[in-house]
Amino acid sequence: MLEPADLRAHLKRMEEDGYTIVEDAIEADLVEALRDDLERLERELAVVPAQNDFEGRSTVRIYNLLVQGALYERIPVHEDVLPIVEKVLDPGCLVSSLSSISIGPGETAQPIHADDQLIPLPKPHPPTVCNTMWALTDFTESNGATRLVPGSHRRDRSPDYGRPYDTIPAEMRHGSVLIWHGSLWHGGGANTTDRTRVGIAMNYCAGYIRQQENQQLGIPVELAKRFSPRLRELVGFGVYMGLIGHIDKRNPSFLLDQDVEQRMVWDIVSSEEIPS
Repeated sequence: MLEPADLRAHLKRMEEDGYTIVEDAIEADLVEALRDDLERLERELAVVPAQNDFEGRSTVRIYNLLVQGALYERIPVHEDVLPIVEKVLDPGCLVSSLSSISIGPGETAQPIHADDQLIPLPKPHPPTVCNTMWALTDFTESNGATRLVPGSHRRDRSPDYGRPYDTIPAEMRHGSVLIWHGSLWHGGGANTTDRTRVGIAMNYCAGYIRQQENQQLGIPVELAKRFSPRLRELVGFGVYMGLIGHIDKRNPSFLLDQDVEQRMVWDIVSSEEIPS
């Protein structure tokens, strides 16, 4: 687990630069298992690249990975990553999306963008999105490492889509995790090598923001019943700040045969008791 001093250092970099890299965060056996299973899924699902510049014409993506096996349930709750995200957002954060991104040889650079670019809020604003990229292979400048514009999360606008910007590559060893503020300008790099760059995009949003992938409809209830209590909360079977997400004043976890006592915000007499 992250030491308190390491957590503080990562949060300082997040605040100043808009990103941080947790070196060697992922267990070696998990890296290998994920890489092998993604190859299996690509074959069995016959996944092919999209035909647009954003997703990539030589890039393979698999969405909604939480329905693809228990292996992927380890990702959103990872003890070396989630604590940083919870500090950037708050403990009521949600899984926004979980997908693989395999950038193949010959892929061109993705347009620079911000992940909160479509959220109609004036910038800069408090973080509403915090995203992560798990490196399952080494990430280098030549094979498509994510390109970043450090400090851009503090700017008062989003980038102009398709315009070139000065960037740096987020180079990291396999097993490392890149974490960034949703307002940070970034994009996937070009792959000029003969090998595929493989990563997993584990994206989070604040508890009051709509998730990118509809977790409640995209994950069958019977499947969600096997999730750990924390993962259930992360995919939306919980209530944010005693108000957002309830069903008739009940915690939605009852749909998973888990009846969690829920105090609604208006039932809390003292303002000091309001959840933070």
